[in-house]
Amino acid sequence: MVTTRVLLVDDHEMVRAGFRIILGAQPDIEIVGEAASGSDAIDRATELDPDVICMDVQMAGMDGLEATRVIVADPALHGAVLILTTFDRDDYLFSALQAGASGFLLKNSTPEQLVEAVRVVASGDALLAPAVTRRVIERFGGTANSAPGAEPRQRPAEVDELTEREFEVLGLVAQGLSNAEIASRLYVGEATVKSHVSKVLQKLGLRDRIQAVVYAYENGIAVPGE
Repeated sequence: MVTTRVLLVDDHEMVRAGFRIILGAQPDIEIVGEAASGSDAIDRATELDPDVICMDVQMAGMDGLEATRVIVADPALHGAVLILTTFDRDDYLFSALQAGASGFLLKNSTPEQLVEAVRVVASGDALLAPAVTRRVIERFGGTANSAPGAEPRQRPAEVDELTEREFEVLGLVAQGLSNAEIASRLYVGEATVKSHVSKVLQKLGLRDRIQAVVYAYENGIAVPGE
């Protein structure tokens, strides 16, 4: 069994203890360290190189968003950042995505959702729940071609490099479907879907499926409401 190594970052010791109990009870997850600030998180991430960093946002000194930017920008670090916050605020959400976070989860989520989120980002996927997808669409794609008399955006040339199946997968990713849901929809294996998603990201020069959603709506490949 492959073990996912997790770093917990939160300025409240009781919160870290709760996460440690929930995640540490899983046979495939190991808590390798903890940090109480953004700067401490960077030091611990450099020292431990975890697979997943569960990152709080509001902390004294350097906050979690700035720490995420530093960690994601460091090519020597390979950990995916999962933002965990009490505050359901759009500015936190979009700042986290722009900083390079691979997931965004509220602290009032269930223990099962936390465990699943860690596994998802550890696998190389981005945690893009349908509710988050809708807000990304509203922010980046909702007005893409909505101006009266506006000319439809031309699709970038690189889209033509996608196969018919890859283009279909991109559309389903834009709807917020997971790899498992896409596999069920297309009657193929989940590994096949993951391969298609990887090729889509590579051909379009995108970092993760969150960027793929933004790309699809900004370029008219997907339309809000469809």
